[in-house]
Amino acid sequence: MIPQWIIEKKRDGQALTEDEIRFFITGFTEGTIPDYQMAAMAMAVYFQGMTAEETAILTDVMMHSGDVVDTSSIRLPKVDKHSTGGIGDKVSLVLAPLVACCGVAVPMISGRGLGITGGTLDKLESIPGYRTDLSDEEFLRVVNTCGCSISGQTGQLAPADKKLYALRDVTGTVPSIPLITASIMSKKLAAGIDALVLDVKWGRGAFMKTRDDARTLAQSMVHVGQQMGKGAAALITDMNQPLGYTAGNALEIRETIDALAGNGPPDLMEVTLTLCAHMLLLTHKVSSIVEAFDMLEKKISSGEALEKFKQMVELHGGDPSVIDLPEKLPTAAITRAVPAPSDGYIAGVDAEGIGKACLVMGAGRQRTDDDVDFAVGTSALVKVGQAVEKGQPLVVLHANDETSLAQAEELAAAAFELSENKVKTPDLILETLEG
Repeated sequence: MIPQWIIEKKRDGQALTEDEIRFFITGFTEGTIPDYQMAAMAMAVYFQGMTAEETAILTDVMMHSGDVVDTSSIRLPKVDKHSTGGIGDKVSLVLAPLVACCGVAVPMISGRGLGITGGTLDKLESIPGYRTDLSDEEFLRVVNTCGCSISGQTGQLAPADKKLYALRDVTGTVPSIPLITASIMSKKLAAGIDALVLDVKWGRGAFMKTRDDARTLAQSMVHVGQQMGKGAAALITDMNQPLGYTAGNALEIRETIDALAGNGPPDLMEVTLTLCAHMLLLTHKVSSIVEAFDMLEKKISSGEALEKFKQMVELHGGDPSVIDLPEKLPTAAITRAVPAPSDGYIAGVDAEGIGKACLVMGAGRQRTDDDVDFAVGTSALVKVGQAVEKGQPLVVLHANDETSLAQAEELAAAAFELSENKVKTPDLILETLEG
């Protein structure tokens, strides 16, 4: 096969065959097809798209470009969850131990934050001693012991994706639905799961800025899951305002502990429980959403879910006493409230603005090799629809120096929109797609 002929075929809007896709991605991964030809192919896909069948083939080739975790030692049904990212999104931390309490294995491969979007691994590493670099053997042992593990990428999962993403990042081809789909699904399915639930977010604090784009991506990923013989379901959720009351690594661990103890923010619990319910449906543990919610709420009220989280932390080398004594988590030197400028109702909380405030204080990364300050972030965030009085705190900032705090104050203050009139609380879950 001639690479440029395949590029020309996609450039002209034609569907590629399985052999052509396999030839091209394998050659790029092995270095026989150069970056400039892969960049041209990525741009052709960006403009011409791919059929559902092409996207599924691309996902399969990328998944098999490296290791596929052998999960045959896990006897329970295996299901994972993926979020497209947002501000204050600590859903995975609550979801994994909660679902594991229900007789389902959750082998979760997670990532780090970059820019304003927080990373699950960074949040967990704010727990003293917690290891996110487990080997395959350690990862499987933890799952077999407590039913869940949240760790970083093990072995050489989907190296084609890593190489292709680096190229897309510098060639303007990141926002391509087929390429995003293959990137996400190849890594998740390489972890050896039976089913996957997806939280596809839209809004100012999300990668997908419109509902339509979020729906298109959700449909694409669910279809690929089906094509590859996996159960799949997706929620489309609002990320125009942050999720929960906190954003920032250790602060979100505190909120996770609260949630598993039965005191979670309503919005966080709505998304988490709904995703958990679909995981239980996909693994045939329940026959209805109502039955699933009942089971999940009992696991929380009994204390079993929080104990499961504690067990997972300990198996990862983390200090389990943090669960009972969250004050042992990293704490910022300075806290300062951002006051409401007037009486009114919260009409908007710009998730992107809150995320930027966290970033300048050091809670996230501007470059992949940046260090993260686990202690900093925001708490006590007011929500859209809430009534406030002049001077009342809109959010509390946690910082370790006055310079970054001053920048964060300016960003956070600008993130809130007030109205003299009552404001309706927005719908959080806009749509559910099932495979």
